[in-house]
Amino acid sequence: MAKVRTNFKPPKPRHFIRQWRKHRGLTQEQLAEIVGVTHGAISQLERGETGYTQPMLEALAGAMHCEPADLIMRDPTQVGAPWSIWEALKPAEREKALDYMRFLQQQVDGPKGDKAA
Repeated sequence: MAKVRTNFKPPKPRHFIRQWRKHRGLTQEQLAEIVGVTHGAISQLERGETGYTQPMLEALAGAMHCEPADLIMRDPTQVGAPWSIWEALKPAEREKALDYMRFLQQQVDGPKGDKAA
């Protein structure tokens, strides 16, 4: 009977904590000091060897000036992504962008809010 080969590699982390840390120009040591954990804890978290908790996500997000959900859902290094464009806009430009998006939504929905076919 043939041996079954198993893959014991840990799954890739399902977050963007390392990307956010690098995006903010922080070392693991600096981030660990800000958050109040060890350098090893940050390293293990980034490699997916340990999981994260909501309080940890909130602390990391505060240290990296983003929202906790950003650490899970958004890769800050993805150039040209909608959030990257949005973050580059000044507040007045954001309002113009919202107006334009509302206009586009009206074009899709039609005059009475009905979806265009």
